[in-house]
Amino acid sequence: MMNNKVDVTWAGDMSFEAEVNGFKLLLDADEKVGGQNRGPRPKPLTLVSLGGCTGMDVISILKKMRVEPEWFNVEVDGELTEEHPKYYHKIHIKYTFKGKDLDREKIEKAVNMSQDRYCGVSELLRKGAQLTSEIIIVD
Repeated sequence: MMNNKVDVTWAGDMSFEAEVNGFKLLLDADEKVGGQNRGPRPKPLTLVSLGGCTGMDVISILKKMRVEPEWFNVEVDGELTEEHPKYYHKIHIKYTFKGKDLDREKIEKAVNMSQDRYCGVSELLRKGAQLTSEIIIVD
């Protein structure tokens, strides 16, 4: 069984230094809650994880299908609940592809395979949030 481990150490005030795969990342809070705004907040990093996970899946699958866009972007928008504990209850993923003669069917298949089979972050978040997506292809 595969296991992941991160190390998160308090760095004073409201900031924490995280070590992930040998890379360091500084997390901090907004100044109005005692932080110094020196790094991202933890919750949006959940959306980063989702975008990275599904994006890597989609590119990997498209390469196997011999489809390579000139440009690709994953935009993830999460809506938080009003009450504590605030969590993302709605998440929308927008996949945008640019390139000449991109095969929409193959792109849709790659996105669906990521969402339905490969992206573990999607699977985890789907247990507590409504996940929706859209695909935009720009020629």
